[in-house]
Amino acid sequence: MHTPSTAIGYIAGVITQDAPILGLLLACLALVFHTSRLPRFAKFYGIVPALLMAYFLPAILNSTGIIEAGEGSSLYYVASRYLLPASLIMFCLSIDVKGIINLGPKALIMFFAATLGIVIGGPTALLLVGQIRPDVFGGDAPDALWRGLSTIAGSWIGGGANQTALKEIAQAQDDQFSVMIIVDVFVANLWMPFLLIGAGMSAVIDKRLKADSSAVDELKTKVEAYQSSIARIPSFNDLMVLLGVIFAMVGLAHFAGEGISESMSSWYTNALADNPDSAARFLSSLKSPFFWLVFLSTVFGVALSFTPMRAYEGAGASKLASVFLYVLVATIGAKMDIGELIASWNQYWPVLVIGLLWMLVHVSILLIVAKLIRAPFFFVAVGSQANVGGAASAPIVASAFSPALAPVGVLLAVLGYAVGTVGAVVCMELMRYLSAVG
Repeated sequence: MHTPSTAIGYIAGVITQDAPILGLLLACLALVFHTSRLPRFAKFYGIVPALLMAYFLPAILNSTGIIEAGEGSSLYYVASRYLLPASLIMFCLSIDVKGIINLGPKALIMFFAATLGIVIGGPTALLLVGQIRPDVFGGDAPDALWRGLSTIAGSWIGGGANQTALKEIAQAQDDQFSVMIIVDVFVANLWMPFLLIGAGMSAVIDKRLKADSSAVDELKTKVEAYQSSIARIPSFNDLMVLLGVIFAMVGLAHFAGEGISESMSSWYTNALADNPDSAARFLSSLKSPFFWLVFLSTVFGVALSFTPMRAYEGAGASKLASVFLYVLVATIGAKMDIGELIASWNQYWPVLVIGLLWMLVHVSILLIVAKLIRAPFFFVAVGSQANVGGAASAPIVASAFSPALAPVGVLLAVLGYAVGTVGAVVCMELMRYLSAVG
């Protein structure tokens, strides 16, 4: 590691101190979101998501030797252990269980059909590609492909927060994770235009599906009433109470998670000692303190949604959660070396094929279920994007049907945050099993 000894060195050499690195990362985020609202960059950000830029600008700083935020930096640790669980709690804070139920059974059926498509799509795609390239299985090796693919499952069921959670749970390597982010964004954004096109011809599609779309009109009124009832300008007291409660929950999740993980670790060790071939060997994530941190944070967030704290969504809870999430994404990008990524691309090209097959399974299940239950295409599109795109793009797809329906996309996307980690872990364990027996 090169440590500059002069002020000029800090500019011309490698910056290794966390404080200036954090400043540069936040400057990158400011640049991304400032330019994303400028008309002349509209076409660019219509193709390249802000999330991807928030990842790659820090990656460029690291790859060109301007910063070094690897093992010697604590930025990623702080972001993943403190900001991530806080983000999850605040995203789940706005869950309206009654409101979700009132969306009607078809909306929830399509959402969970989309989730099922992701859960079984990954193992199916891995199995198919493995028939041609057996090396994609890799057993339980540190660089086994299932570890990286698990992060795609986290992203496509919940979103960025769940994706980074799965990176830790599956112990995916940084270079592997870089490839997964590219495949994730490429495949997900390849599917989204089809949904937007379908929104413009939803009446024709609904006719083919023999669906009754009257429920969609009822949703408009319900959602508009809910949003107007909680929206307010946050005060200083609002922000202090919100942050105080959220980080108290984060602290509790850390404390309880450590205790649970120790107990599960003892159970895991004893189970394998009694029977090395026990199914318990595929549940190693249960002994991870980070898994319990994320799981408990999600549970606490859902629990708080039944309390008066839920009203703090109107004071900007989800916006603050997004800020924390993007800081986390920037710290991950700062660990990426693009040169190493290019050098290792030949090793990971099968991931793109797996990603495309994975999405094909997801879409096929969605359309089959929609045909069977005669669900409106609105529920198909938003159910899919609430999983694959999360809170960032589900509202975009929903608003393509009607601007008043954008919050419905957020509502279902928040449900995705709640089930994302659990669903992705199930997918991960299935892929791990295939890798072991393949």
